[in-house]
Amino acid sequence: MSSWGLAQAPRAKKVTVYRNGDPFFPGRQLVVSPRRFLTFEALLAEVTASVGASVAVRSLYTPRHGHRVAALGDLQDRRQYVAAGFEKFKKLDYFRHGKTEPCGTRPSEGLRVSPCACIDTSNIGSSHALGCSSCSVFRNGDLLTPPFLVPLSQGAPWDELLASLSERATLRSGTVTRLCRLDGTPVSCEEELLPGGYYVAVGNEEYKELPYLELLVPRD
Repeated sequence: MSSWGLAQAPRAKKVTVYRNGDPFFPGRQLVVSPRRFLTFEALLAEVTASVGASVAVRSLYTPRHGHRVAALGDLQDRRQYVAAGFEKFKKLDYFRHGKTEPCGTRPSEGLRVSPCACIDTSNIGSSHALGCSSCSVFRNGDLLTPPFLVPLSQGAPWDELLASLSERATLRSGTVTRLCRLDGTPVSCEEELLPGGYYVAVGNEEYKELPYLELLVPRD
């Protein structure tokens, strides 16, 4: 049974997730909806990939008091949480990673995407230049080429976005027919793309599950 419960279908929630014990991690925003996540375990699997955790995420905690989240219904819209494995929650000032706030973020609010000067257009092809309103796209099966940035909130139809990806990705199979998350799950619209997230452009071939993030994105 879905852990959302049998009441009315809840609306999607936007939450920001930090890595337990990492004061320099800027946080990753996730859109949590009943259509995307049927169970709390499915959400934890997505969080593991999104935050680049070295071990599987097994728990989510509130960042200030370390209260453990037990179910999808316990998540609150535009709030922050800390992802942890089996280790204990580590109380840190997650909102001021490296004494710098994420773009458009306040401690009392969730991570909000806003136009700002955090996109370095001179490094638009670099895997390390992540904009506050961009996501990074890998090429399916390519572990030699860094990802490229894709601006979000452009309002273009999905098929036009895929056409633009086809021109930039230059896949061997030709046209980009779908965009997948790192676990291979297809994305169906631009609203599902998360700022700072990582995705894979796929053509007519099957999605190739490879360590794109580990091999192509350098860590600070």
